[in-house]
Amino acid sequence: MAHFRGTNVAYGAPGDEARWTEAAKDGVGTAHSFGGRVWFTIGHGILTEVYYPTVDRPQLRDLEFLFSDGDGLFLEEKRDLAYQVERIAPSQGYRITRNDPKGRFSFTKEVIADPTRPCVLIHPKMEGNGDFLRTLKTYVLCNPHLEVGGENNNAYVVEVSGRKLLVAEKEDRWLAIGASCGFSRLSCGYVGSSDGYTDIQENGGMKFEFDEAKNGNVALTAELDLSQTQEFTIGVAFGESLPSAVSSLFQSWALLIKNNARCLSINGNRQRMACTPCMEPAETMGGSSSRVTIFCLLMKTTVPGAFVASLTIPWGEARNDKSGKGGYHLVWTRDMVESAMGLLAAGDTCGPTRALIYLAARQKEDGGFPRISG
Repeated sequence: MAHFRGTNVAYGAPGDEARWTEAAKDGVGTAHSFGGRVWFTIGHGILTEVYYPTVDRPQLRDLEFLFSDGDGLFLEEKRDLAYQVERIAPSQGYRITRNDPKGRFSFTKEVIADPTRPCVLIHPKMEGNGDFLRTLKTYVLCNPHLEVGGENNNAYVVEVSGRKLLVAEKEDRWLAIGASCGFSRLSCGYVGSSDGYTDIQENGGMKFEFDEAKNGNVALTAELDLSQTQEFTIGVAFGESLPSAVSSLFQSWALLIKNNARCLSINGNRQRMACTPCMEPAETMGGSSSRVTIFCLLMKTTVPGAFVASLTIPWGEARNDKSGKGGYHLVWTRDMVESAMGLLAAGDTCGPTRALIYLAARQKEDGGFPRISG
């Protein structure tokens, strides 16, 4: 049973105006299985929009790491650390390598989706000067945008089976974040006033420990307990209730005991590819780049044949909850036809056939089709 830590409410409600992230992405990923129901994006080397339970419903704005040493050093992963991104072939997971510009430390993280549960797993490994790492504090910062919006989110610190977790909720949609190494400090706050970024930047470390932040643009922050290890796994799980989200988180961790991140991601992709009569791109279309293209086309659908344009929100950094229904994570008829034709060129007839059926079911009396389908 989940125990809510307390009622120490963060100040600054409702927080700054909630917006999305830039549409430019380094990668998009999923486990390509029908059980996971989670899709993620990578932008500027960090986890950006995550979609659940369908590919048209983003539930999270971004998640990144912050660093401080209590003596004036403050580094934000997205802005202050150089990075490289590579795909964990043949899957749609990613390996991101980050380097401190002064050469004091680096970390490599793998980002994958659990093939059977709605959980994104991030596995970082810290490396560098031992004395420096002992003084370095590492934090995880997450900005939920549950039910396709950053407004009216609720955030809490909870404890389940002896583990402290960060959770968020909106309209019966839940998100749970935990770390295999454990958290030493946890807090919820409002973006721009009592959030972890503001706290760590202004105070040189994590001073806030608020228990809840309701009805606003909220942020979840925790300090990682790296006293015993420099390698750990962060899980970001989703569900229709707090118990279901926490259960997915704990079960994904249990699976990782027997399967490393690379194996888990590859196995998930094989499940989906086995269901697709697509020709092998390595033999027919020129190798790995064609394989990635086909994977990206395949992951853009939840309903058979209903291919969304992309897992992005154009000009997302300038779009708020009141910007109207938009984004490319919807079925734009023009883009859907192009996706279907791309799969047809690769030898897949199943996907294009389903797309044609999807269109036929929505054809207007005058013979036209809707520009966008939700």
